[in-house]
Amino acid sequence: MITARVTSKGQVTIPKAVRESLGIHAGEDIRFEEREGLFVVKKVVTESPFDKWAGKLKHLKGRRSDDLVREARGHDHSR
Repeated sequence: MITARVTSKGQVTIPKAVRESLGIHAGEDIRFEEREGLFVVKKVVTESPFDKWAGKLKHLKGRRSDDLVREARGHDHSR
């Protein structure tokens, strides 16, 4: 069992083993959820709405944007 002491200001230092287990680093947020009289500590993970698109255009790497626009518009006369 891991314990921590609460300061007079209500602050608690999260023990190293807990930080490592949750992957918590300085400056990151955590949240507390109450479940049936117990509190659960979770790392707040914020996802960018653009994360799902990361890597989707790898197949176009090295291609010129002008050529891509011509192809998209149906004016590909380079072939």
